[in-house]
Amino acid sequence: MLTLTDKARETIDRLIASADQPLTGLKIAVNSGGCSGLQYGMALVETPAADDQVVDCNGTKVYVDPLSVEILSGTTIDFVESLEGSGFTFDNPNAASKCACGKSFAA
Repeated sequence: MLTLTDKARETIDRLIASADQPLTGLKIAVNSGGCSGLQYGMALVETPAADDQVVDCNGTKVYVDPLSVEILSGTTIDFVESLEGSGFTFDNPNAASKCACGKSFAA
């Protein structure tokens, strides 16, 4: 369904371990917005919603919003660090195009 690189998984696990409250995984959803029409939403959460699809990525739990499952199918999530900054990146085979800033996409 989706894949986390080792670097993404390590980053998520580190953030969960250092949180002030008990967290169990990463919630991902595709939302309307951005200059290309769609954008990724991510949040560390205590529990998944009842209808979330739970994906186990080598022990790291990812909770996918049910309306986002199809558009996220086959996506690889990475965490990159560079001189320009750091953050999660998405390699989504279902994205027809991305905006210049890389923060939104069209399906």
